[in-house]
Order: sequence, then structure tokens, then C-alpha cells
Amino acid sequence: MASKKSKLRVVSLGGLQEIGKNITILECGNDIIAIDCGVAFPEDDMLGIDLVIPDFSYLVKNKQKVRGVFLTHGHEDHIGALPYFLKELDVPVYGTRLTLGLLESKFKEHGLTPTTNVVEYGNLIDVGKFKVEFIRVTHSIADSAALAIQTPVGTLVHSGDFKVDYTPIHGEPIDLARFAELGRKGVKLFMCESTNVASQGYAMSERSIGPIFEKIFIESPHNRIMVATFSSNIHRIQQIVNCAIKHHRKVCFIGRSMLNAVKTSVELGYLDIPKNLQIEPYEIKNFSDEQLVIITTGTQGEPMAALSRIAAREHKQVEVKPGDKIIISASPIPGNEKTISKVINELMKKGANVIYEGLMDVHVSGHAKQEEIKLLHALLKPKYLMPIHGEYRHLSMHKELALSMGMKQENIFVMDIGDVLEISDAEAKINGEIPSGQVFVDGLGVGDVGNIVLRDRRILSQDGLIIIVLTTEKATGEMLSGPDIISRGFVYVRESEDLMEEARTIVQKAIDGCEMKNISEWQYVKGVIKDALREYLWQKTKRNPMILPIIMEV
Repeated sequence: MASKKSKLRVVSLGGLQEIGKNITILECGNDIIAIDCGVAFPEDDMLGIDLVIPDFSYLVKNKQKVRGVFLTHGHEDHIGALPYFLKELDVPVYGTRLTLGLLESKFKEHGLTPTTNVVEYGNLIDVGKFKVEFIRVTHSIADSAALAIQTPVGTLVHSGDFKVDYTPIHGEPIDLARFAELGRKGVKLFMCESTNVASQGYAMSERSIGPIFEKIFIESPHNRIMVATFSSNIHRIQQIVNCAIKHHRKVCFIGRSMLNAVKTSVELGYLDIPKNLQIEPYEIKNFSDEQLVIITTGTQGEPMAALSRIAAREHKQVEVKPGDKIIISASPIPGNEKTISKVINELMKKGANVIYEGLMDVHVSGHAKQEEIKLLHALLKPKYLMPIHGEYRHLSMHKELALSMGMKQENIFVMDIGDVLEISDAEAKINGEIPSGQVFVDGLGVGDVGNIVLRDRRILSQDGLIIIVLTTEKATGEMLSGPDIISRGFVYVRESEDLMEEARTIVQKAIDGCEMKNISEWQYVKGVIKDALREYLWQKTKRNPMILPIIMEV
């Protein structure tokens, strides 16, 4: 029964009005649970950044209330930030067998030994004021789940990532009967993914990919075949392996994440690879082209991924040669189109025949399209809707879809990260916000690179750096040498001697002006130098390099 005094707070710290770093928190009284904990990949202007993770500061501040993390599936945008989360909060982690299996190597890499709990579909986990049930859904990775959460104000359903696939490669189809049962009992809030809401119809079954690969194998009896796909897409990898078995080819896996995912999936029984089928990368040279299938990472053109290194001739064991049949079995994540095109161009320059989405149906989405989203809406009949997992356009289109199905406008909440949706027995409303945002991971540094550092990196990358070096006598402040000007990424000094000489004169005049005023504060002097030189360089070059004065006292 819902309590009239109870209030539930629902907040997303990631995954709203953006793609990736999905995490939603539910708070009721002294209890908080988190759903998923993912990363986002850096945008082009985030120079040097490796990963983007959510801002956990609210959870750290309220760590005594956090009861656990519940994971819907094992994709990076849902589990990738968990090691960073667990370094701040020592709480139990709940997930399906494959999801937790894929996390083991991450935990080991970060030196973590968290409490993990393998959950079966239908299990009910009692944590504080919440009862959480895992419901079977189909997606582009095995063991995916939606969550039904019983709270003091009613039942919430979190869809996770899903599609309605009646013929999955592994396991049973999505449990529509359970969604219907929840709908009959009453659903207070539906948090539904919006990634593919702009696409009409239904997503194709993963099983439909098998015949496409079979056709490619038949048409390429003498070619070496190379397939790039997501390492977590075990269903896709199994279908490629099945084709390799049928056509008497050995399989070689390339890429660290691919090897980890395959190893874990084989150990847990999600991937069936016969003994002696798999070979190591160093063994490739021992087999002819018609005897090989190479399965690799790099579908998004990531610079350090195996396919990019192969295209750039930087991979130790694999070199592209004319006649290679290379299949990119994925669609580009928004923003990655240019980098993927660059990789495709490089592969084709080397004589490879590249097949990608658009030329053949070598990829199907793991996300629900409009009709599948409508189906879950119709089964659950929620009172309130909170679209999740998408940019603003996706969330807005999801709202329009719900309106077309008869939902009331005031019951649909298109929110941003940090917004608090407060639900009581009588109503739901957006009421305030909590700290949220992005935390940058750069090498071993977490959060030590912020907007100021990124701004400096952009300036350095766009206009370069000017360093002014001068030496003064400590006792009198008299200048002993300099000013010397060093240019890095601004102009080539040997070809711009006149500009450098004039710049040196400008700096000298600025310093002389300071001496005449008898001002010895070096910070002030540095500011005068910067202002004078910046104005001069802008007039002469229309560039604005970073200016770094260095004053040494002897």
C-alpha cells in the first residue's frame, strides 16, 4: 500500500539529454539505490580525455543512505563507471551472471573486491524501502534486464535497454507476460529508453544477421574475412563463429576488450566455440586466407582500437592486403561518423573490400523502435512517464509518442540530469535539483581535469604557445638577460624572424614601463607583458596563442 506521507525522489545523474553515462537514483527516506553506472566517450573538443563519468558527489555526501547498485546489462554506457563509483562508495552490486562476469576484469584492474550478487530473473531483492525484481528483456547483449521496483508510493518500471526479439540467439524472448501482469496491478512510473524512438516499425531480430554473414562467406571462398563488431555483442560473435565452423575457417580474436568478453562468455556458457577453432594472433601467418576469420574491435573508429591500428599499419600481427573482405558490423554512434569514414577509406586504399551498414544489412539495432516502445506502454499502462537514455530530441519525441497513446501531458516528464522528480501518492512534480554533471578521466587522474584545463588545451591546439623568458637580479630587479621568445605551435621562428623581433621589442617596452613606475610585483609585470603582446600578435596574425611569461631571479 502506498503511504500518504511517503515521497519518492527520482533523479538521473546521466543519460538524459545526452548519450551514455546512464545512472538513475531512487531515494525514499533514508534509503537510496542506483540503477546502472555507465561512462560516456569524450567528444572531439575534450582533448586528451579518456572517459567521461557521472558526478557522484550527491551520493558520496549521502553514502550512509546508499543501499546498492542494480545493473540492467553489461554495456559500457551502463557499467563502465562502476569501478570509479565503488572507490567512493562500498556498496553491494546486483546484476545478472554475464553482467557481473564482464565486470570481474575491471574490478581486478582497479584493485577492487566489491560484494556482488548474481540475480536470476524473477528474483525479488529487498533493500530498505525498495523491492527490486529483474525482468527478462532482449537486447544486443545476453542477460539484459528491465527492473520492476516496488516502493512506498507504488511500482516503478525501468526498461533498461531493450528490443522485442521473438527469436533471440541465446535464451528466451522478452517476458511480455510479466510486463502485462505489472500493468494489471498498476504502474506508477515508467522510465523507458528512448534511443531509437525516432525510428518507425520494429527492430529486426538478431537472428536475421546469420543469413547475411552466410551469404558473405559463400561469396568469399578465397578471401580472408575480417569482422569488426562490439566485443559485448556475444550473439553476433556466435553467428560469425557458426559461419566459420561451417566453412572450415579458424577464428582469431583481436583486441583486449574482445578477448576479455570472449573468455568470460565461454567460461559462463554464453558462447560456444569448439576446441581447436580459435587461434592466437601470432598464428595468423601459418594459415592461408581462405582458412581465416578475424574478429576484431574498432567499429567506432577509436584510434587505439584494433581495426584503426590495422588500417594505419600499426598492428603487429595483422596487415591489410588486397582482396581482404572486411565487414563493419555496427552502426556509428552519433558523432563518430567521420572517424569511421577515415578508417574505411584507409582500408579501401589498401585494396580491401569493405562492407558496412548502408551497403548490406550487416547490423541490426539492439534498441526498441516505435512499435516496440508502444507495446510496452500498452502493457504497463503507467500513470507517469519519464523518458530516459537519449538526447533532448529523443526524449521529446518519446513524449509525443506517449501523447499519441492517450497519456496526459502533465504526467510526462522530460527532464535533464540533476532534476528531481518527486512522487507522492497523490501527485508527481519536478521539485528542485541536485549536483550533477561530467567528471573527466584522463589517464590515472579522475576529476583533476576541468573546464579551465580543457580550455587551455583547446587554445594550445588552436593557436599554440608563446613563452617569454627573462632573467633579473634578485636584489635590484634589474634585467640581466632577455626577453627571449619561444614559439610552440604558433609560428615557425626561422620563417618569422621579423615578427619575433618586433614582439621582443613590444615586451621590452612593457617591461620598461613597469620599471619607470617602480613596481616590482612580478605577477603585475607578467600581466602587463601578456596584455601588450596579446594585442600586438592579434593585430599582426589574428591569432590568440597562450602567452606564458617566465621571470627568473638570480
